[in-house]
Amino acid sequence: MDELDRNIIGLLGADARMSVATLARRLKVARSTIQARLERLETTGVIAGYTLKLGEGARQGRIRASVLLTIEPRAQAGILTRLKSIAEVERVFTTSGRFDLLMQIACPNTQVLDQVLDQIGAMTGVKSSESLIHLSTRIDRAV
Repeated sequence: MDELDRNIIGLLGADARMSVATLARRLKVARSTIQARLERLETTGVIAGYTLKLGEGARQGRIRASVLLTIEPRAQAGILTRLKSIAEVERVFTTSGRFDLLMQIACPNTQVLDQVLDQIGAMTGVKSSESLIHLSTRIDRAV
């Protein structure tokens, strides 16, 4: 990836609906150049898709939490299979350090959050968990 690729990704990260013509105009290159770059970025897997990014208005009424899990050795595959069946689990990351998995969950209220945390904590292979409730988003640069 070169500077032009990074600039294209940066603009699309801010507005995934930006047209090829607008990208070309803002980056001062031909539309065919932008189109070729987008095709290459898509083919190589750099761009996996185009999506919308929900704002705070859509997040209202949802309680978000990060959950840190310590699991038994060789239990990860089974735990990940069970986590996929829990709709409130949005993302799961493997980590280095004291915890094995980091999850992001979103629930409509504290009762559901409590139930989900209990369900996760009761899974075979989960040794311990720690949850952190998100109070507000101060910076969000996720692309």
